[in-house]
Amino acid sequence: MGKDTADRLSFGLRDRFAARVAVSIPEKARTVVRSKKTVSLLVRAPSLYLENAMTEKYIGMDISKAQIDVAVRGKQQTWAFSNKSQGIGELVKLMKRIKPALIVVEASGGLEQPVVRALYLVKMPIAIVNPTRIRDFARSTGQIAKTDQLDARMISHFAQAVRPQVRPLRSAEEEQLDALVTRRRQVVQMLTAEKNRRSTTHPALQARLQKHIAWLEKERNSLDKAIEDFIQEKAAWKEKAAILRSVSGVGPVTASTLLAELPELGTRNRKQIAALVGVAPINKDSGPKKGKRRVFGGRASVRRTLYMSTLVATRTNPVIRAFYERLLESGKEKKVALTACMRKLLTILNAMIRSMRTWQPSLAFPR
Repeated sequence: MGKDTADRLSFGLRDRFAARVAVSIPEKARTVVRSKKTVSLLVRAPSLYLENAMTEKYIGMDISKAQIDVAVRGKQQTWAFSNKSQGIGELVKLMKRIKPALIVVEASGGLEQPVVRALYLVKMPIAIVNPTRIRDFARSTGQIAKTDQLDARMISHFAQAVRPQVRPLRSAEEEQLDALVTRRRQVVQMLTAEKNRRSTTHPALQARLQKHIAWLEKERNSLDKAIEDFIQEKAAWKEKAAILRSVSGVGPVTASTLLAELPELGTRNRKQIAALVGVAPINKDSGPKKGKRRVFGGRASVRRTLYMSTLVATRTNPVIRAFYERLLESGKEKKVALTACMRKLLTILNAMIRSMRTWQPSLAFPR
């Protein structure tokens, strides 16, 4: 390094130091009492922040079929409870003593629901989080090892750092409708799998296979009727279902799926509802590079159902069809145009439920 370069660096360091010192010069010119008060506030501020952070307790729970592991952020001690009614009762008593600012649990395929319901009934702030988010958070902190106790501690760390939004628990009727819609989807998947096996199944087993297919078809029809009857029993759902079905391309399956699995419909703006379903384009830019926008995440089951509805709407719905054709004429790929139509159809349905108005083609101009 040359002498000139070293001198410039030295002057630069001195200038930066002088700039920092210069900030406090006017303060020193004031009275000693004022100066002491300022210093006192500066010293106390971090301690006050730390005190507030330590008084708020953040709980992480790792829930399995047999056990619930609990950790408090900043504490080494962990607790383990049985995932049965008695263990859940003891867990609730512990949470009442601790009085947490936030409890976070992972979505565990429904295993978390009894715990969440019990804590919700005693007014505990609880959030259910996608396990992928917590696993990615753990990797970002360098945590690679995985045990139930470590997971509970990491979830408590996530609770304090991210503070996910607390959402109200669904009612018993909403859970029942969701269960019916989910079961119908499972039956349809089994029915599709069995039909695909017909070409490879041994002739001696064809009769058994056909018998099972017939039973699955009957079960699917029975579930369709149960879902329809359940919706018709609730005045609010009945009205919303009628509004949704007034749109060409939206049938009973789509309407029931939206009611069961997208309760936010009508309460979010167009960007938020598109992100919830996973039809919002996600940027992938870095510096001068402009990556291709793609849809990602969201509620896959809703998106699959919306895809089929949009496919029908591009043929039967004049507004969606005109929008689709205009995108194709402008050079868009068919899948890109279809995804844009999904987003437009969802936006229209969201606005209709918000205003509780049936389909009016004159108000839905293609854009």
